[in-house]
Amino acid sequence: MPPKASEGSEQPSTASSFFTVPPPIKKLFDKFPLATYPANDLPQRSPSRRQGNQLFVFSDAAAARKGQPSYNPQCLKWQAYLKFVGIDFEITPSNNHASPTGILPFLIPSQPIEVANAIPSHKLQKWAIEQVHCEEEQQLNLRFEVYASLLDSRVRNAWLYMLYLDGQNFEAVARRLYIDTATSNTLVRTTLALQLQQAARDELLKTSRYIDVAELEGDAGNAFEALSALLGDDDHFFGRPNPGLFDASVFAYTHLILDESLGWKQNRLAQLLREHPNLVQHREKLLRFFA
Repeated sequence: MPPKASEGSEQPSTASSFFTVPPPIKKLFDKFPLATYPANDLPQRSPSRRQGNQLFVFSDAAAARKGQPSYNPQCLKWQAYLKFVGIDFEITPSNNHASPTGILPFLIPSQPIEVANAIPSHKLQKWAIEQVHCEEEQQLNLRFEVYASLLDSRVRNAWLYMLYLDGQNFEAVARRLYIDTATSNTLVRTTLALQLQQAARDELLKTSRYIDVAELEGDAGNAFEALSALLGDDDHFFGRPNPGLFDASVFAYTHLILDESLGWKQNRLAQLLREHPNLVQHREKLLRFFA
């Protein structure tokens, strides 16, 4: 997943070249905004007549028609959460360039476009609570933010390395999902690939003088162990009767890490994750929402 900070799109650093890559294309990464751009117009294929809620995520057309999980953790987190709380929506394949805020995911509610306001990712939980009156999970358990930080730092950092900086995985997975779908121009693809990898590298170097792969994997392994202990024998985190936002946050990583259809070439994270059967079972149970 493109690296994140709070709720923004990760923007690669600018690379020198004799042509200019459109700024929105540079913003494939989904969290750490280094610059703020004006809101874009809604995509032309946005609903103009009353129809269902439309969730715009990283996906391909075939997967979107079937409602399959997004291949982007941030998009998948909110896609799963809306399913868990019982909100109906349709998936629309998109990219950050199509988003009014330059960030995916975003949702257009089921109302006429002239009065519709796109709901950005950082407002999706509030909007969902207003629709179905579900509980706000952070208020139910003070440990929510503590354990969420394990995902936002340790698991995410290891994910960034595995997807963008492991050469084999980058060519087999990241390039196919994020670069080849963005443009057919060879020069732009080359520049974009360099930018994505440099952005991931810069993000990891924010907290360390150098990138230690063994340390990244060890931190992720410790995070999985803590999450496994937190889940215990329960079906859902924090003993909830139904899956909530934290379950969606964990699922967004565990599903993609274990998803062999993505074509991983090196997957140490899957090996570490499988050491905790309850996390694997948690992923399998939640995957049924996408059946």
